[in-house]
Amino acid sequence: MNKEITIGKAQKLVDEWIKKYGVRYFNELTNMAILTEEVGEVARIMARRYGEQSEKKSDEKANLSDELADVFFVLVCLANQTGVDLEEAFQKNLDKKTNRDAHRHVENKKL
Repeated sequence: MNKEITIGKAQKLVDEWIKKYGVRYFNELTNMAILTEEVGEVARIMARRYGEQSEKKSDEKANLSDELADVFFVLVCLANQTGVDLEEAFQKNLDKKTNRDAHRHVENKKL
């Protein structure tokens, strides 16, 4: 398995998977609800494993990396079906944050 997957390649792989196994994309609103559900599963793991809540027996098998990958998969689905090039969008977002926050965090005495 090739471990080096660009964001653009991920978008292509997800699109190919949907067409081969998923029949079609769920509509955008359904995928937004699924994304919310998947983020909730990540939140549950974080609250119980890294936060102050105690884990239940049923939480022991929860796999953070798998749940994060689920979030990424659905996020890529949303990008694909709305025409967003995530690789380009991510680079622009990093540039925006770099310009805006170049000194902000370094100069933050709270950090």
